[in-house]
Amino acid sequence: QVQLVESGGGLVQAGGSLRLSCAASGSIVSISAMGWFRQAPGKQRELVAIITSGGNINYADSVKGRFTISGDNAKNTVYLQMNSLKPEDTAVYYCNVNGRGTSRAFGSWGQGTQVTVSS
Repeated sequence: QVQLVESGGGLVQAGGSLRLSCAASGSIVSISAMGWFRQAPGKQRELVAIITSGGNINYADSVKGRFTISGDNAKNTVYLQMNSLKPEDTAVYYCNVNGRGTSRAFGSWGQGTQVTVSS
């Protein structure tokens, strides 16, 4: 079983910055991809950014140039640096990790962390 613990959300004014962290622990053999999703009230969950074990990175168009995803393989941790935040970035942010455990493949979600950007 793999657990994800997120941290770093909060309230910030427009134009400000926040850094989210997500640490994975448990029976992990390898990680293939780590990503961040977000869900605003009344909207579907959407991909924000994803990084693969091979170093490929993709961002949602709405965050390109403002957000940066990075990973620390030694710590099984993924980060999301969010700069120039806008009110429309307000959402619950979820970490997602996919990989292989000691007995099977896994795909796990974090508990979510609230990001609120005031205008």
